[in-house]
Amino acid sequence: MRSVRARAALGATLVVAVALIAAGVSVLLVLRTNLIDQTDLQAEVAARETASQVALGTAFDRLDLPDGDERPVQIVDEKGRVQAVSEGLESISGTATGQVKPQGAVQPPAGDDDDDGQEQDDDPRPGEVSSAEPRFSTGSATVDGESAEYRFAAVEAANGDGLTLTVYAGAPLAPEQDAVNTVREAMLVGLPLLLVVVGGVTWLVTRRALQPVEGIRSEMAAITASEDLSRRVPEPGSRDEVARLARTTNETLAALEASVQRQRAFVADASHELRSPIASLRTQLEVGVAHPELLDVPGAVEDTVRLQQLAADLLLLARLDAGERPGSSRLDLAALVREETSQRTGDRIAVVVEAGEGLDVTGSRGQLARVLGNLLDNAQRHARTSVSASVTRQGRQVVLSVADDGDGVPDSERERIFERFVRLDDARSRDEGGAGLGLAIARDVAVRHGGTLEPGRAAAGGALFELRLPAA
Repeated sequence: MRSVRARAALGATLVVAVALIAAGVSVLLVLRTNLIDQTDLQAEVAARETASQVALGTAFDRLDLPDGDERPVQIVDEKGRVQAVSEGLESISGTATGQVKPQGAVQPPAGDDDDDGQEQDDDPRPGEVSSAEPRFSTGSATVDGESAEYRFAAVEAANGDGLTLTVYAGAPLAPEQDAVNTVREAMLVGLPLLLVVVGGVTWLVTRRALQPVEGIRSEMAAITASEDLSRRVPEPGSRDEVARLARTTNETLAALEASVQRQRAFVADASHELRSPIASLRTQLEVGVAHPELLDVPGAVEDTVRLQQLAADLLLLARLDAGERPGSSRLDLAALVREETSQRTGDRIAVVVEAGEGLDVTGSRGQLARVLGNLLDNAQRHARTSVSASVTRQGRQVVLSVADDGDGVPDSERERIFERFVRLDDARSRDEGGAGLGLAIARDVAVRHGGTLEPGRAAAGGALFELRLPAA
């Protein structure tokens, strides 16, 4: 079944069916047990009433026996010979003997059958009915040509002559059987109807509950077909799981729309930034072809280097956007800073480094080196006379700080500078200002390393950038 409604309705119906069948069987068993107990009680009462007459010494032919069709009675002596039966009894089973014809009176026993000469505790004394629990059995009897099933109770009694007799009295099982059959038939009729109702109600309730889901599905299909990420799925007014699903879906669509817009803006900005060095390089090469003596080789090399750096930045941003995870190697951030700054021989201002020992972090050496390089490049562009880099430990974090003595970053622009292709000084040349990707790359790398990169104001009044990473 491909329908959730059908599976839910079938599952609910099966569960209810199993529960009802188990409950029905239990009810029938309890009902049958209770009715049999009542039948046993009726048979015991009839047997004890007859046994009381026997104990009083009433002759067998003068016993007041119940009607044979209601309470068939059979009296048997110790030898298993029938002494009396109820009127109309034609056959019997489930008692000590199947005989229904009296076989004549017997003499009382001459002595005690017990080896020790003492009476057994359960044996009745002359003129008394046994106090022991009666024995019960199931059998059948035919009275006046009609056969039926009975529950028989066997009670022992001793008459005045000391003769021990067993009285078998039966109670019909027909009422018990009729009651059980009636309940069983009612269950067989009612159970299918109840299951149909349960299945139908489950189908309708599930259908109503899943209507918002179908609305979400259809809207998502329309969004996929139209590629219009500005559309949103309908959100039901309830506060259930379906409403949360709709809200989460809309949040996902909003994030996807923003991601697509950023991607489109990134492509447009990248194309714009690449156009300038490529056009400049092409112009110089064309001039060199036409007039070799006018070829500006240093300028061409500079444009090529700038184009190479821009391509590397774009490639790194693409890898970061694709979810590339940083490495898990352990490295000394202080040693990395000293090594990278020692290789910057062409800087306009020498970098002052203050770093201790054993300041380890976990991550990608290449990406963290790129962050340091971008921060130093940014400081070199804006510093007047000094640029410094320091590495310290603060609690469970290792902090890399890069400061300069330039004009600093205005408070209102401290988040905007991390946007891609953003340059606060729009008037300065692209050659001096770069493409506006350095700080964006630095923050992305910091976040993917589980850290942060925040701007501030340095003691000398310029910009301060603090990279905080978890200590290894």
